[in-house]
Amino acid sequence: MNQHAERLKRIEKLNQIGIALSSEKDTPHLLEMILIGAKEITNADGGTLYSVQENGTIKMEIVRTDSLNFAMGGTTGKPIPFPPIPLHDREGNGNKHMVVTYAVLHDCTVNIPDAYNAEGFDFAGTRAFDNKTGYRSTSFLTVPMKNHEGDVIGVLQLLNAKDPATGQVIPFSEESQMLAESLASQAAIAITNRRLIDDLKNLLESLIQLIATAIDEKSPYTGGHCKRVPVLTMMLADAAHHDSSPAFRNFTMNEDQRYELSIAAWLHDCGKITTPEYVVDKATKLETIYDRIHTIDTRFEILKRDAELEMVRKKLACHESGIPVDETALKEEYRNKIAALEAERLFLHRSNTGSEFMAEADQQRVHEIAQHHFTFNGETRPLLDDNEVYNLTISKGTLTPEERDIINNHIVATIKMLESLPFPKHLSQVPEFAGGHHERMDGKGYPRGLGEHEMSLQARIMAIADIFEALTARDRPYKPAKSLSESLHILGLMKQEGHIDPDLFDLFIREKIYHQYAQQYLDSQQIDHVDESAIPGYAS
Repeated sequence: MNQHAERLKRIEKLNQIGIALSSEKDTPHLLEMILIGAKEITNADGGTLYSVQENGTIKMEIVRTDSLNFAMGGTTGKPIPFPPIPLHDREGNGNKHMVVTYAVLHDCTVNIPDAYNAEGFDFAGTRAFDNKTGYRSTSFLTVPMKNHEGDVIGVLQLLNAKDPATGQVIPFSEESQMLAESLASQAAIAITNRRLIDDLKNLLESLIQLIATAIDEKSPYTGGHCKRVPVLTMMLADAAHHDSSPAFRNFTMNEDQRYELSIAAWLHDCGKITTPEYVVDKATKLETIYDRIHTIDTRFEILKRDAELEMVRKKLACHESGIPVDETALKEEYRNKIAALEAERLFLHRSNTGSEFMAEADQQRVHEIAQHHFTFNGETRPLLDDNEVYNLTISKGTLTPEERDIINNHIVATIKMLESLPFPKHLSQVPEFAGGHHERMDGKGYPRGLGEHEMSLQARIMAIADIFEALTARDRPYKPAKSLSESLHILGLMKQEGHIDPDLFDLFIREKIYHQYAQQYLDSQQIDHVDESAIPGYAS
């Protein structure tokens, strides 16, 4: 091959490397591509890529020497044991005795034909390496890499250029230096862009997790929900990705798609930031700023006082009229009234606690108790006002229909918030994934009443994750934490009712995702024996 053709080949290789660098997303692989590419276009036997650290040192990132079959850093998995090199000594003087630090401090390329004959630089470490390995480090080409702001962010150092024809070690030519400098310039841009993208990605993730943490900490009863749902979501999504059954044969996720789903899972409840605390934290039916059951307790104390006063008045009336007092009968009557009042008070306490179902007879009893009256400051009032009766007769849980609408509105707020954000293309489906986790397969969900074929698989995955986390959570105000078998039983019923995706539910059980999650996040008391054959609707 003549010299002209060789030059064109090297330039073409430089262009190919530049194009490849612009599309590489993985930083370690990017650095490796830079060093290997530089070695190829300069026909160097070895090389090292350094990065300039914020603490004023230079760190080795990648080391390669072909003839020694020597490789560390990058994608090799072999850590580089050499410590970072300081740019300055303790007095602040520049470290100009080493080639790599000199290149950084002076922002210049250093081309050394023979290290053993070079003056002004300390090659003691190089000679020690050569003595140990039998290698002969001769020609060095050290090129600083500068970003768009003119800051040196790294150094490309190449070792022992070889004559393409003979294989003999030769100095780096002027042409090789120019090509290496050109590559270093492109590499610096690629590294800076990659760092900028990584920094923006880290910032986005930190902001998202900050929002999730704020929502979890907004209420002591839902702490950790926004953190645990992403874990369950990705467990189930990965299982679907690897499953070869007909239901999931066409479902695959690349890294961008996994990332998109993870972001959606972290943001699935971001609308709760608009939900009032008194609704989120409503642990009992009468709770607002405080639990009004204690106010009702005070009214019962007034009724008990009135019963005692009534007994005393009857005694006085007997004395005044000269009628003998039947102390036993009066005391028995008083004790019966007190016992009846206490029974009603305790019944209201039980009614105040949210449950899965409140019988109509119990609701009617609340209305009957409300008919009692008490007198305070000369004013006679009903024992329970209309609002208290309305709350105490809630048939399921602790929320009134109006409060449940407020809670449910968080998903509307979530969708509005997420749809207003300028998500990049690879995150464009975050609003749909996050906004669909309260939809149902039968179309009876909210807020849009979507049916099975209108929901993405990712949204259906998130729905199961959200439900299972809520069932097993230990910190909900309206219920104790359910055991594993109880939670799976309820989830199975929800499958039969058309609430959740049946194939995903079966996968959830078949791959024992519930067990993986339980081992990490449930109390040992919750992890009971699960008889999968007894789970409603499960098809193994």
